[in-house]
Amino acid sequence: QVQLVESGGDLVQAGGSLRLSCLVSGRTLSNYAMGWFRQAPGKGRELVASIYWSGGAGSYLDSVKGRFTISLDNAKNTVYLQMNVLKPEDTAVYYCASRLVPAGWDYWGQGTQVTVSS
Repeated sequence: QVQLVESGGDLVQAGGSLRLSCLVSGRTLSNYAMGWFRQAPGKGRELVASIYWSGGAGSYLDSVKGRFTISLDNAKNTVYLQMNVLKPEDTAVYYCASRLVPAGWDYWGQGTQVTVSS
């Protein structure tokens, strides 16, 4: 079983930056992919960014390309989402998730609120 604990959500003005963290525990992760999802009020959950724990470049939702960066710290078993040039439309609850490749996303964190004011 994998446990995921997010942190770093906050209220920030448009144009600002935040870094979300996801501490991962419970299992070795070499065959896993990690992702950040978000869900805004009244909308479905969407995949914002993902990366393989074994390495490689991240994949991004078109609307965040060039502004968000997903990264890993293997020593700390932590996944990060660096968010720059934040926009009000980025306001959502952000969730960390994992999946055992090639299966679907099966473990989720509790979510962290990001609010971007205009």
